[in-house]
Amino acid sequence: MEKLITIEEAVKKVKSGMTIMFGGFLTAGSANKILEALAETDVNNLTIIGNDSAYAGKGIGCLISKKKVKKAIISYNGANTDAVEQFNTKEMEIEFSPQGTLAERIRCGGAGLGGVITPTGIGTIVEEGKQKITLDGKEYLIEKPLRADVAILGASICDESGNLVYKGTTQNFNPMMATAADVVIVEAKNIVKTGSIPMEQVHTPALFVDYIVQG
Repeated sequence: MEKLITIEEAVKKVKSGMTIMFGGFLTAGSANKILEALAETDVNNLTIIGNDSAYAGKGIGCLISKKKVKKAIISYNGANTDAVEQFNTKEMEIEFSPQGTLAERIRCGGAGLGGVITPTGIGTIVEEGKQKITLDGKEYLIEKPLRADVAILGASICDESGNLVYKGTTQNFNPMMATAADVVIVEAKNIVKTGSIPMEQVHTPALFVDYIVQG
């Protein structure tokens, strides 16, 4: 299967109303070119899942600035002034999920699990509307798994089959998101021949990757 596609072809995979996962931390490790191109389309009413809302007009922040997002499931919102404004005016719903909890919810989605139990958030607004369970005298929240229609990820190195390497902290959320979406699109800084990445250095195996875009 030929996985290499253009940015134009990649953005056509995303339709209005879909749920999108995006990897990285702020704009590091994100597929910024794809996200910026997506913001220029007529796609809207999106739900996004990621660590944060990035910056106004950058990365996933492009979609927020263009008011393409109806809901964001994130752990942090403070760096994006447009996202803060839309949250305050109720133009965009935000579900805040503590960073570790968010990671585990995505991992559960990829593994087909029913959820994760955690004490994080007990006694705070995080617990509002959620089920609780008591084990050995301690109270826990039941956090449901997260999946997406499309994951748009950023990779440092990708071979032609789709095996991925993320350098440094750019792997934030990318590996687990690759397992938790129906379609996975990767924007790679460098594309190399299949077989040139030692197998023990692969962070995301090719079987999870559907499409590759040259970053």
